[in-house]
Amino acid sequence: MEIRLENLRKEFKEVVAVRDVTITFPDSQVTCLLGPSGCGKTTLLRMIAGLETQTSGEIYFGKERVSDLPPSKRNIGMVFQYPVVYRGTTVYSNIELPLLEEKLAPAERKKRIAQVIEVLGLQKYAHWDTSLLDIGTRQKVAVARTVARQPEIIMFDEPLTNVDVDTRVQLKQALKELTAQLKKTIVYVTHDQTDAMTLADQIALMQNGVIVQRDAPRELYNYPNNVFGGWFLGNPGMNFFEYDVEPVGNAVRLISPLFPTAMRVIGVGDNRRITVGIRPERIRVSPVELPNFVWGELSHKAIVVGGQYLLSISVGELLLKAKVRREVGLDISDGLWFECPLDWIMIFDAEGRRLEDVTIEPE
Repeated sequence: MEIRLENLRKEFKEVVAVRDVTITFPDSQVTCLLGPSGCGKTTLLRMIAGLETQTSGEIYFGKERVSDLPPSKRNIGMVFQYPVVYRGTTVYSNIELPLLEEKLAPAERKKRIAQVIEVLGLQKYAHWDTSLLDIGTRQKVAVARTVARQPEIIMFDEPLTNVDVDTRVQLKQALKELTAQLKKTIVYVTHDQTDAMTLADQIALMQNGVIVQRDAPRELYNYPNNVFGGWFLGNPGMNFFEYDVEPVGNAVRLISPLFPTAMRVIGVGDNRRITVGIRPERIRVSPVELPNFVWGELSHKAIVVGGQYLLSISVGELLLKAKVRREVGLDISDGLWFECPLDWIMIFDAEGRRLEDVTIEPE
């Protein structure tokens, strides 16, 4: 069942939390609402669930308009940031209670409970009282209870935020497996890009109450629509450098210490101030001079996740970050040669929007 939002808006007095959002969450896919704190993602989720009343706009589940229905009539499952479990009962009973209310046959109840207990690694705790569980295990129980119901739509509001690292990894793996098995429509709210990149079929990136881009994770990462997307995704995010440029024929002339020669940039229209962006991992480095490489000073080197080096390179007045394999073996006292491959350079206008169909070439 797809979810369709039309011009959905939420105002809290003079604060606009969600600004006229129109989007479709495809049937049987995981869509992650990703963005920093305060961007409106949880408010948007709560309106879909019926926990917040929209100021204006419409919500549809399939062809049914649900804008005015209470949460109990929307047939959704929801997992919150803090685990919600029934105290004084066992883990098994927690998962079974909603299935009893739905009057499922005993055999079907047993099958569903066994499935989620196995995937979430709860076999050991099946007959424990929930009051004896740590917060991470209680969150697993909350997920199991929601998933076992198998509603058409399941919503997760930052379910991994308050659990320990080991449980976070286990839950992420379990959620990936469950979503692949169930083929339900899932909306998952998170501020953590790693969660989004791991779990999502598509990511809706939010900023200031607006969805600025909706794409598959790799597409969103490689081709952000604006400077915000380039900055927010990645660790660290994109390198950005602003330039005033002058027209030369059908192009503009760009002079930057990032390149060994002046460059012609074709396709920027009337823009006379542009931002050049490139991701750190796209920068190539070498201890020896190579064609199209530029000399820079290595000011800092650190080992980061994935066994890579994160380098800080000074060139002229610019400082850029590069991520490279550790085999490069550069000494902190050395300079180096680097290249910003033109295929991975992105050009943004003065408002931070990526300009498409841009060609960059040496003069």
